[in-house]
Amino acid sequence: MKVLIIDDAPDVAEVVSLCFDMRWPNSIILTAESGGEGIRLAKSDQPDLVVLDVVLPDMDGFQVCRDLRSFSDVPILMLSVRSDDKDIVRGLECGADDYITKPFSHLQFLARVQALARRTIETSLDRAERPFVSSELTVDFDTREVTVRGQIAKLTNIEFKLLTYLVRNAGRPLSKRSLLTEVWSPDHENTPYLPKVHIQHLRKKIERDPSNPQYILTERGIGYKFAPPR
Repeated sequence: MKVLIIDDAPDVAEVVSLCFDMRWPNSIILTAESGGEGIRLAKSDQPDLVVLDVVLPDMDGFQVCRDLRSFSDVPILMLSVRSDDKDIVRGLECGADDYITKPFSHLQFLARVQALARRTIETSLDRAERPFVSSELTVDFDTREVTVRGQIAKLTNIEFKLLTYLVRNAGRPLSKRSLLTEVWSPDHENTPYLPKVHIQHLRKKIERDPSNPQYILTERGIGYKFAPPR
């Protein structure tokens, strides 16, 4: 696994590196102390995972996240001392896959990283099956290609995993807890904002009118349901 750590605090980068050494001793660790340097490394070295701090000397992590998402679907785990829900949701809306607040334990950090790594690996190894095809939406589970009205939709790994889970359970209301457990991990049961933000991202990418969705419907008091139009 190739990991890019974008954080200007050497002690944090060292702790994060040690976490990877403990769990994945063969990992390649790249470090950047500024947002600009991190973006350049992400373009040139194409990491498998980015660990991104919110507070950086040249730009904030939210902008770095947006810039990364303009050219990459790499899993992004944001770090911050800010624990306010507004900051967490802002990070997710910028394109982060997960958000963890400082200080964090080694076990908590490893659980979050392992969930992202596992979902990426599982997605690449999903069993071959017939694509889902409707009048405007096609989901090819084998190639991971999503086409919307004839155009390729660029989804992040988490967005594709979320869409896959919804499509495979079409017509069945899925609770937020179910989505958290299956798309992220059981460790995320207390982070209900994750499905909401990523559902919003998905709707913007696949729905003709995200404010009036035809595919991903909200089931009031339960969660969400994928309902392909007939």
